[in-house]
Amino acid sequence: MSTIFITGANRGIGLEFVKQYATEGWRVIATCRDPIGVGELSNIKGNIEVHGLDVNDLSQLNRLSNDLNKDKFDLLINNAGIYGPEYLKPGDPDTNEWLKVFKTNTIAPLNVCQSFLPNLKEIRGKIIVLSSKMGSISNNSSGGSYIYRSSKAALNSVMKSLAKDFQKHLIPVFIFHPGWVQTKMGGPNAQISVKTCVKNLRHVISTLTIKESGQFISYDGTKISW
Repeated sequence: MSTIFITGANRGIGLEFVKQYATEGWRVIATCRDPIGVGELSNIKGNIEVHGLDVNDLSQLNRLSNDLNKDKFDLLINNAGIYGPEYLKPGDPDTNEWLKVFKTNTIAPLNVCQSFLPNLKEIRGKIIVLSSKMGSISNNSSGGSYIYRSSKAALNSVMKSLAKDFQKHLIPVFIFHPGWVQTKMGGPNAQISVKTCVKNLRHVISTLTIKESGQFISYDGTKISW
């Protein structure tokens, strides 16, 4: 039985990953900050384990990696992320708000990957990181969203380096733009449904090999420029 580990699994894209992989018979290790009030996640049928994990809390991350030290992951999906406030004028928001987004969107995914490297090594599992096209510098034609854009641009740089470093372990790292999705973050007017987004992502993920490691890819399989 294949196993997948997902962060931010209690809503949106993360929740849909749980649904679709569980339906396909995968063992799903789903994590979220509050494992008690998980809502819809608790009603999904399948081989699903729910664990509490605030990706910014290193003590929780270390404890969970120790608890799962004998498990082998075919896939690790870094999905947890936040948008943060808009930056409209000097001091709005303050530096702490900007750093909070960086900590969640950029630093935490790296910590997750490194913490669970032993779970991936034996079976050469794939690492999937959900970034955003808004992190592409060359594709920025509208400006704004300073905090979110910069956190995702930094995430792309971090994961590109990680892909190089993990080559020696034969573990591929793929950076994905999930599309403009109808989630709480994307809003009801977004272009694609969560179901369509994850269905497409799953198909592309299944086709990728170590040769494509380090690429920035859209949910439809097309490459995105940095």
